[in-house]
Amino acid sequence: MPPTPQSPRPTDAELEILRVLWSLGPCTVRQVHDELSPKRDVGYTTMLKLMQIMTDKGLLLRNESQRSHVYRARQKETVTQKQLVKDLVSRAFGGATEKLVMQALSSKKATAQEIADIRKLLDEMEGGVQ
Repeated sequence: MPPTPQSPRPTDAELEILRVLWSLGPCTVRQVHDELSPKRDVGYTTMLKLMQIMTDKGLLLRNESQRSHVYRARQKETVTQKQLVKDLVSRAFGGATEKLVMQALSSKKATAQEIADIRKLLDEMEGGVQ
């Protein structure tokens, strides 16, 4: 079975739309626009065009069975995040994952809970937790 082609890297504006869809689930353009309009000055028609472009790029799926088309993210949030991190590691850190982790941990003070979660993940990756 051939590997699934990777989706294109979303722009910042596209990521905002994806976050709304991951948070709320399938939405109409109006719902996404209403959610983002307090944070971002963008017209309805601009939002519609952007979501149509995202559909053409393969970032969104559109259900046309109703009068108002309903959009949803093509991929789960975690899949997109993994693709973005993989791209960042490759482009900014020359493929060195440890450099990314060290930079991330040194750029912002981690909470005790975040540190505990990171330790748990490392233990699981090392096979320390069954």
